[in-house]
Amino acid sequence: MKDKSLFLIDGSAIFYRAYFAFIRNPLINSKGENTSATFGFLNSIMKIIKEEEPDYIAVVFDTKAPTFRHKMYPEYKSTRAKMPDDLVEQLPRIREAVEALNLVSMEKEGYEADDIIGTYARQAEKQEMNIWIVSGDKDMYQLVSDRVKIYNPSKASKPAEKLDADGIEKKFGVPPDKVIDMLALMGDASDHVPGIPGIGPKTALALIREFGSLGNILDSADKIKTKGTRKKVEENKDKAILSRQLVTIDTNVLLPVSLDSLKRKKPDFEKAKKLFLEMEFRSLLDELA
Repeated sequence: MKDKSLFLIDGSAIFYRAYFAFIRNPLINSKGENTSATFGFLNSIMKIIKEEEPDYIAVVFDTKAPTFRHKMYPEYKSTRAKMPDDLVEQLPRIREAVEALNLVSMEKEGYEADDIIGTYARQAEKQEMNIWIVSGDKDMYQLVSDRVKIYNPSKASKPAEKLDADGIEKKFGVPPDKVIDMLALMGDASDHVPGIPGIGPKTALALIREFGSLGNILDSADKIKTKGTRKKVEENKDKAILSRQLVTIDTNVLLPVSLDSLKRKKPDFEKAKKLFLEMEFRSLLDELA
C-alpha cells in the first residue's frame, strides 16, 4: 500500500502570486469585480487536486497580527508594501473558494503560515506520509527531507517545479540543513532580515563550503582569508545570529486542527457552482463537473 500524501498550501503566497500574475491584464467580471487572485488561487488548488489526488490537504494563511519574529526584531517585514486594495477586496472571495472546495483552512496569531506548515510537515513525517509544501518561498527549503518536498506551482499549463533535497542544493547552492545558515549570512531583503551587510549569495556560499556552518564561520572569523569579508563578519556577528533566529521556522506550534482532520473531502458542489457562476469562472465550473 502506497504511503499517504499530504499537501500543505501556503495560501497567502499563492493568492499574492496569482494577483501579480494578472497585474498587467487583470480579470474583471461583468460586475466590475477584480477576480484575478481568486481565479488564480482556485486554478492552482484545483490543478493540484486533479493531478496529484492528495489524501490530506490544508490551506494555511498568514494573519495581520505581529508574530514572535516582530517581537524579536520590530523591523521584520517592515519594508513590505501594503497589500493592494483590490487584493484586499478579494480576500473574502478566496475564503469562500476554500470553503466551497471543502478544504480545511487555518491561521494562528503570533505565527506565520510557514510555522504551521512546518509543524504539520514534521508531524506527518513521523506518520510516514509524503509531504508536499505548496510554495515558492525559499524559507521553506529548510524543511525539505526524505519525505518533505517543495511543490512550486508554475504559470499556465507548465508542470509544477518539484524540489527534493538534491533539487534544493542545485537551485540554492546548499542542502536543506544549511539553508538557515545561508539566509542568516546573506539576509533576505523581502522580509527585511539583515544578514551580514555586504555579504551576498556567492560569498555566503563560499563561507559555508569552507567552514561548514554559521557557528563555525562566526567562531573562526579570524581565519577568513579575504580581509573585507573577515571585517564584515567580525563586526556583524550579532546580526547573523539574529537573522538565523528570524529565518528559522518553528516546527513546534500548538496546532489548531489535528493532522487526521486534514483528510481531503469532496468539494461542496452546490456552493462551488454558485460561487463560480457569480464570479464568472466558467472554465473552472467545467473542471468541477
